[in-house]
Amino acid sequence: MIRIAAVGDIHMGPDSQGVLRPAFETLDDCADVLLLAGDLTRHGTPDEARVVARELTGLPVPVVAVLGNHDHHDERPDEVTAVLREAGVRVLEGQGTVVEVDGARLGIAGTKGFGGGFVGRSGSEFGEPLMKEFIRYTRRCADGLRTSLEELAEQGCETRVALTHFAPVADTLAGEPLEIYPFLGSYLLAEAVDSAGADLAVHGHAHAGTEHGMTSGGVPVRNVAQPVIRKAFNVYHLRDGHPAEPATAARSTT
Repeated sequence: MIRIAAVGDIHMGPDSQGVLRPAFETLDDCADVLLLAGDLTRHGTPDEARVVARELTGLPVPVVAVLGNHDHHDERPDEVTAVLREAGVRVLEGQGTVVEVDGARLGIAGTKGFGGGFVGRSGSEFGEPLMKEFIRYTRRCADGLRTSLEELAEQGCETRVALTHFAPVADTLAGEPLEIYPFLGSYLLAEAVDSAGADLAVHGHAHAGTEHGMTSGGVPVRNVAQPVIRKAFNVYHLRDGHPAEPATAARSTT
């Protein structure tokens, strides 16, 4: 059994130091890895990233993250990434990483992802150059996710997780206004997950959304935005590559 702790949208700033650390220090009791689904900072500044880094340094389990749109706001995502990596966080964008868990190889593929909408109500690569680039950017993110998942399979990872910030399905957006669905995720991410294969997809971004969803190919999707799960993290169990069980453990932020 592999135990995956996950949370997104923690939005840390100068006044956040120490809020999550007590809960994170208990991870070795209930999880094998911590996944962070983006929006780790409020405005994407290196100073905010250093707050996050201090919260994560020296934790008892590996930490794997993707950035979110907030982490790009100050237009210094490379600096934010560098600060987090210096603290030992594996920050992914179109890449994969392997975590050893009791002799098993857990593969995690990550991308921020982007918007565009979902089947039947989505944007397309047609019209103005800006609209074409909007969808092409999402497609590049999805292609990177697909390739990373495929490479992890080739590396012998029987259990694989897709980690994104933007949502791959509309299921986990329930509760958000329909008008903003195209800005919350894209079906292209789900297509990548179903094409390459995964046992679990984890995302954030949709603060008013719903935790549970599924791709059309049957991959469980979990929205772990902190405003949704209302905890420091949720823990999901994967057994021999079988679909994720409901959350079986969590820690409060207080």
